[in-house]
Amino acid sequence: MSASSSMSAIPSPAPVALTIAGSDNSGGAGLQADLKTFCAFSVYGTTAVTCVVAEHPGKVLSIEPLPPLRVREQIELVAEAFPVAAVKTGMLYSREIIEAVVAALEKGLPKIPLVIDPVMVASVGTHLLKPEAIEVLKRLLLPRAAVVTPNRDEAALLLGVPITDLCGVREAARALASTYGVPFLVKGGHLRAAEALDVLSDGETEWEFSVPMMPGVNPHGTGCTFSAAIAAQLARGLPLVEAVGEGKRFITRAIAERFRYGTYDLLNHFVR
Repeated sequence: MSASSSMSAIPSPAPVALTIAGSDNSGGAGLQADLKTFCAFSVYGTTAVTCVVAEHPGKVLSIEPLPPLRVREQIELVAEAFPVAAVKTGMLYSREIIEAVVAALEKGLPKIPLVIDPVMVASVGTHLLKPEAIEVLKRLLLPRAAVVTPNRDEAALLLGVPITDLCGVREAARALASTYGVPFLVKGGHLRAAEALDVLSDGETEWEFSVPMMPGVNPHGTGCTFSAAIAAQLARGLPLVEAVGEGKRFITRAIAERFRYGTYDLLNHFVR
């Protein structure tokens, strides 16, 4: 084969996904975890950074939000240059950033599937969404979602009632989907029950995704990675229920084959 013919053999481009999220310098969560996950599914990842977070798996030291206009500009420029096939939001932090994200999506990506991971509180207890931003999230962003992926604690905050068992997970998924008119995937892993049960509901039908709980294991970034895996599969054209199933398989393997650095467990994003 000649050099010229070899040079012309450009592969078909990968599907493109956009993550709108905070930067986690430890690499286990946030947009870094999202990009690793997109790569695992052969999806080209683009980003809009909302906040710079100084943290490691056991501590959040500081959060520096970007100006909302800078967040909006990042989204609009990605939409201008790339055929984005799915969008995922993670840490949004403030009312002003949520409003900027909504405006940018309306302008450049109005009909693209949106996966919302409603990041509210870090696993170490630090608040990652200002209290005054919660109502704006509910009113402006959640109704636009292809799916919302709260964990047990986030679902309880959105619903306004505690979730104490797996029946509560099922009821919460159904109630939230009915309230907001979009599918909700409520994750039950924080219950630390015998089964890690996640329930997807569109308000009328429920689908359950369950694997045995791995006791004593709580890696950093599981919610980010799971929602990014769903977004990657939506970008590849899978229907939602299949995308959630593939995401569940990926996060389960990433936990089972996790890395250990010192005292911290980190997800293995190299699994497939």
